[in-house]
Amino acid sequence: MVRTGFRLILEGQDDISVVGEASDGVEAVELVRRLRPDVCLMDIRMPRLDGLEATKRIRQAAADGSDDTRIVIVTTFDLDEYVYGALRAGANGFVVKNSGPRLLIEAVHAAAGGESLVSPSVTVRLLQHLNSSSPATGDATARARLSPQEHKVVCLVARGRTNNEIAERLTLSLSTVKSHLSRLQDKLEARNRVEIAAWAWENGIVT
Repeated sequence: MVRTGFRLILEGQDDISVVGEASDGVEAVELVRRLRPDVCLMDIRMPRLDGLEATKRIRQAAADGSDDTRIVIVTTFDLDEYVYGALRAGANGFVVKNSGPRLLIEAVHAAAGGESLVSPSVTVRLLQHLNSSSPATGDATARARLSPQEHKVVCLVARGRTNNEIAERLTLSLSTVKSHLSRLQDKLEARNRVEIAAWAWENGIVT
């Protein structure tokens, strides 16, 4: 029923086509490898193979550049630890199942455009959980790795802000924001903006 609801929502958009559905994690990995969609919506709890392991397998296949599928996790509010694990495994964002059609559509568009959307209602809760379970390595040491502008960008990324929101908040062009994020990924050895956010919380940059 959830898949049917998602399909109806997504196919109602002129620029989105649903090319496949999977009933379990093993089938999801196989379909992604065969169909190579732009975006995959991945549940956490599935038969045969959970979303965390399925995400890892898709990312392992993508390591050789053969697959550029972006993965968005869909989950319930109470699965924070599992969601964090999936993001660390290479997912590009996550939304809560009951967030509504608008956020689901925005998440797909953001992923397709190379951004990561995280449901605002759980961003801080999820990353604060990470912060409380992982001792920070020291605010001063971490800050020293960033320029003042990079620090501002990291803080906003850690709060779940999109590139457009960061550009507006800091009065920067969108291309400048993207350049900052690219440099931050290189500097922090992060694969995506979610890992930048995780780094910020782990190191006490955001509280």
